[in-house]
Amino acid sequence: MKCPYCSFPETKVVDKRNSEDLESARRRRECLKCSKRFTTYERVELMDITVVKKDGKRAQFDREKVLRGVMRACEKRPISRETMETLVDSIESEIRNQNDLEVSTQLIGQLVMKRLKAIDKVAYIRFASVYREFTDLTSFEKELKKLLKRKKGEDDWDVGKPAPLV
Repeated sequence: MKCPYCSFPETKVVDKRNSEDLESARRRRECLKCSKRFTTYERVELMDITVVKKDGKRAQFDREKVLRGVMRACEKRPISRETMETLVDSIESEIRNQNDLEVSTQLIGQLVMKRLKAIDKVAYIRFASVYREFTDLTSFEKELKKLLKRKKGEDDWDVGKPAPLV
């Protein structure tokens, strides 16, 4: 593994942990030249998933693109990188468990919103505003009202309750 800082080709693994679902392994590595540390993830390479976009074009599913969208929505929120990785893992797993290797961007967006709503209301609204293409304050206000109307007993994003990632 090449060091991302100095490009030295030799590193050592300092720590290795498997994810809870045993789908991936996280490795902390240290460069043998500059001694800087970095993290790598190892996961099984599965069949390619094709994403069907709104305009009908097709592209390969890009897990990192989904993660970047989630990270943007969670920016400056108290949500760990690990939680975001787990969220994206669960979305990818749900997509792969379908019999079809083609998935629409609408489904991916809905899955992201469902999980963000369970984790953080602000991140959910941020993602929804881009995904649903809010064009004015009225659209934004309608979505906020939907969130505020929910009764406490119906809340699936209570702070003390673990967020469902199914």
